[in-house]
Amino acid sequence: MGLIKAAVSAVGSTLHDQWKDYIKCEDLGQDILMKKVSTPNGIISKDSAIQVSPGQMAIIFESGKVIDATAEEGIYTFDRSTSPTFFAGQFGPVFKEMWNRFVYNGAPSKEQAVFYINAKEIMDNKFGTPAPVPFQDWSHPIPNQMTGSMNPLRVDVKCFGKYTFKISDPAVFMSKIAGTADEYRKDEITEQMRSEVIGSFQNVLNELGNSNHKTPVLELPSSTDEIKKMMDEKVFDQPIRDRGISIVGFVVESVTLDEESNKKIDNYELSSNSFMQQGTLTGAYANAVQDAANNANGAANGFMGIGMMNMASNGMMGAVTNNVMNNQNNGQSTTAYDPYLNNNQQGETKRTCPKCGNTEVSGKFCNQCGQPLE
Repeated sequence: MGLIKAAVSAVGSTLHDQWKDYIKCEDLGQDILMKKVSTPNGIISKDSAIQVSPGQMAIIFESGKVIDATAEEGIYTFDRSTSPTFFAGQFGPVFKEMWNRFVYNGAPSKEQAVFYINAKEIMDNKFGTPAPVPFQDWSHPIPNQMTGSMNPLRVDVKCFGKYTFKISDPAVFMSKIAGTADEYRKDEITEQMRSEVIGSFQNVLNELGNSNHKTPVLELPSSTDEIKKMMDEKVFDQPIRDRGISIVGFVVESVTLDEESNKKIDNYELSSNSFMQQGTLTGAYANAVQDAANNANGAANGFMGIGMMNMASNGMMGAVTNNVMNNQNNGQSTTAYDPYLNNNQQGETKRTCPKCGNTEVSGKFCNQCGQPLE
């Protein structure tokens, strides 16, 4: 017994009267995954019509066995004298397997029904991490002074998004989930699927945060294609597939960091800015020391100012000063030239006044005319 597709001309014509029963299912929408439809007496008579609408699969049961199935839209005549035809397109092998092995033990004898399965993509299924999950953020690397390598900053994130799914194997779906219930709705499996989707997504996060991918944490929402591809390649959604369901679309809508992770990134940015400022100060400081050392007339005052800089920076640049001074001492004297010293020699205590010519000046002022010497 099986289904014979009716001619298009028969629909809506007087041939419609030849059908003893007319079985159809209203649109299943986005909430109903499977619905059972039968005749009042539970028997599908010969030459009854069975309508399959777009987005539906029809599976014919008799006494707990699959006797025919189709996922091709149209109107079919039920003929008890023919063998199964399986007008199923891509589901042909699946339906044939159902026909060979699918039996529900304890089903009432001589009961016939059509189980309509929703073949559409089920949209707008939300997910979110109930608690922050760890992520290795390579956009904020931390240097390892011991090994000279870079390590990612560990942060905790919350992610929210949506996914879509569809029934990919009706035989598995019915045998493991829906059974022969009169109706099976999406909300009966939503919570379980959400938990499994989150588990799959956490595995994806671990992959995206490893050293091979180094995906920045704030770029996760734009990594939708990579997330779905990785989920398929690594089969992270295997528990969902085992129920005859497949994930079709997956979108991360938002990523938020917990308070502690925000503090880590803020401190990281402050530290980075501080290092940059110190680097600029070091360069300017070294240049100032170099200029002062090369200027014989202004070295004393120059190094006095640099000493004040040292005090202000808590001695951070002392090593720079010492290095520059040592380098200069190796090449040339950094001692200032004093034109008032007698014989132009360092170390003499008496000087000559440039105004009155007194050669016995030993202080800062000439003891004869009062001329300041410094």
